[in-house]
Amino acid sequence: MSRIDFSMETVESRNKLHSRLRLWEFPDQYIIEPADGSGASCLDISRVDASMKLIDQIPESNSLRVPKIRSISGVVGMLKLLAGSYLVVVTESERVGSFLGHPIFKITSLKVLPCDHSLKNSPEEQKKLETEFSKLLSVAEKTTGLYFSYEVNLTLSSQRLYDLGDESKSLPLWRQAEPRFLWNNYMLEVLIDNKLDQFLLPVIQGSFNSFETAIGRDIVDITLIARRCTRRNGTRMWRRGADPDGYVANFVETEQIVQMNGYSSSFVQVRGSMPFMWEQIVDLTYKPKFEIVQPEEATRTAERHFLDLSKKYGSVLAVDLVNKHGGEGRLSEKFGSVMQHIIGDDIRYIHFDFHKICGHIHFERLSILYEQIEGFLEKNGYFLLNEKGEKMKEQLGVVRTNCIDCLDRTNVTQSMIGRKMLELQLKRIGVFGAEETISSHLNFDEHYKILWANHGDDISIQYSGTPALKGDFVRYGHRTAHGVLKDGWSSLVRYYLNNFADGTKQDSIDLLQGHYIVAVSRDIAPVPQKGGLEAIANFPVALSVVLISFWFATMSMKQAGSDYKHKHLFFSLLWTGICVGMAALVRANGRIFCNRPRLHKPRG
Repeated sequence: MSRIDFSMETVESRNKLHSRLRLWEFPDQYIIEPADGSGASCLDISRVDASMKLIDQIPESNSLRVPKIRSISGVVGMLKLLAGSYLVVVTESERVGSFLGHPIFKITSLKVLPCDHSLKNSPEEQKKLETEFSKLLSVAEKTTGLYFSYEVNLTLSSQRLYDLGDESKSLPLWRQAEPRFLWNNYMLEVLIDNKLDQFLLPVIQGSFNSFETAIGRDIVDITLIARRCTRRNGTRMWRRGADPDGYVANFVETEQIVQMNGYSSSFVQVRGSMPFMWEQIVDLTYKPKFEIVQPEEATRTAERHFLDLSKKYGSVLAVDLVNKHGGEGRLSEKFGSVMQHIIGDDIRYIHFDFHKICGHIHFERLSILYEQIEGFLEKNGYFLLNEKGEKMKEQLGVVRTNCIDCLDRTNVTQSMIGRKMLELQLKRIGVFGAEETISSHLNFDEHYKILWANHGDDISIQYSGTPALKGDFVRYGHRTAHGVLKDGWSSLVRYYLNNFADGTKQDSIDLLQGHYIVAVSRDIAPVPQKGGLEAIANFPVALSVVLISFWFATMSMKQAGSDYKHKHLFFSLLWTGICVGMAALVRANGRIFCNRPRLHKPRG
C-alpha cells in the first residue's frame, strides 16, 4: 500500500544519518565506521580521555592492538561521571513498522562502553564512587520502549511535521526534534558540540504499534505512537505531580494515525499527572499517603502547565478520572479548585469519577463521559490530508486525561476516545457509512483492541514496571476472571518494585536525562560500609522471599476444602504478612542521589 510522505524534501547528504555502522574496539580507542557505502569519515573516540575526532581510515592492527569488531545500529550519546566517560550505542534493533512511509526501528539492546582510563590516576575514594555510579549504567542498558528512525523525525506528530517549513526540513533530524520527546537529548550534547550530525541518532521512548486490515476491498493501516516526555521522567512512586515549571510526571503524547487510499489522518491525545506539586513518599505501606507540596503555588504551577499545552495543541479539555473520596479525593478537590482560576474559552475541565460510575466491570458507562466531551471533540477535530497531500482538516485542540498514575483508567478512557474519533475519520474518508462502527467488523475490532491494549501495557511497564491494569477490557471489550487475577498479581509486583527497585531505577533515569549531573565536591563523603542485613540486602533476595511466600499462600488456598476455608484463609494471610515483613527486612532501595547530596547538582 502506498504511504504518504508529505512531500518532505530530501535532506542534504551531509546531514543524513549513517544507517549502518561498524564498531572497532581497540585497547585505547573506539572507531565507529560508516558501513553504508557512503565513504564518509570514521568517528574516533579516545578511551583515555573521551575526546572525539573524524578520521579518514581505520588504524592498523597488530598483535598488541587486536580490535573487537561488531555491527551497531547507532550512537545514542555520551555520559560523563566523576572521572570517566561512557559511550552509549545501539547494538541490536528490529524494524517494527513505518511512520509516514519511513522505516521505524525498536532498540532491543543498548551497550554502555567505558572510556575510563583516566580513573587509573584518580584517588581511591573517587574510584569507589565511580564504580557505584557506573552501576546505574547497567540499569540504563535495560531501558525499554526506545524507538528511532534514520529518515523521519519521530518526536513530532504528523500535523507538526506537515507544518514544518522547508528550511527546518533540511536540518539534521536532531535539530528538527521536539526536545521534550527526545529521550537522549542530554546524552547527545557532547556529539553536538563536536558537530557530528551524521552520527546523532534521535531516540524516543514510548510505544509503536500498527496493523493493517481489510474493509471490503480497502486496506486500512492503523498506527498508534506514544511519545514520553523527558522533562519529569521517572518511575511511578518516585515521580508524581508537577515541578515548579509545570512539567508533569508520566506526560505522554499519543498519536493515532489512519492511512487508506492515499488519505492520511491523525488524532492526538495527551495524558499526565495532576499539574501541581504533590507526592507519595514510599514507606512500605501499600498505598502511601498523598501529600500536596506548596499548596499556595498550585494555581501558578497549573497555569504554566496549561499555557504550555495551549501553545502546543490549541484548546485543552482536561478530563480528571480520580475518585472523589479518600486521599484521591483531596487531590481531585485541589485540582478542581485550581482549575476554577484557569478555565476559559480555550481551557475546560471535567471531573468523571471513573470508579464510582464504572466500578470494576461496567466500563461501557464511559459513554456517559463521551456525551460530555463529544462537542469538544467534534469542534476541534483531527488532522486530515487527501490523496494529493493537501491539508483538508487540522486538529485545533487536545483532550488531556489523568487518573492517579495516568495508566489504567486513563488508557481505558483514551482507547474509547480514540475509537470514537477513528470512526469519525473513516466516515469522513468514505470507508464507513453513517451508522457503521468498528464493532461492525469483527477482525478490525479485534486488532484495534489489541493495538490499544499493547499501547497501554508499554507505557505502564515504563512507569510502573508491570502491564496496565484493566487491560482485559481494552483487549477483549469486557472484564475477565483471568484479567482480575492478573491485575492482583500486577498490583503486588508494583508494590514490590515501588519499595525495592524503583529508587535505583529513578537514579538511573535521572543520570541519563541529565536531571542530575555528577560532579566532584571538595569534601567527598566516604562510601558507607554496609553491614548486617543491609550487607546482604539485594533485589533478587527480596524478590525470592516475595515469590516463595506468595507460592505458599497460593498452595494453601488451593488445598482448602469446604470445611477448612477459614483456616486456610488464615494461613494465606499469615504467609502474606511474612512476605511483607521479610521484604521490609531486606529492603535495599539505596538511592545514590538521595545518599550522596554532595556528588550531584541539578541540571541547568
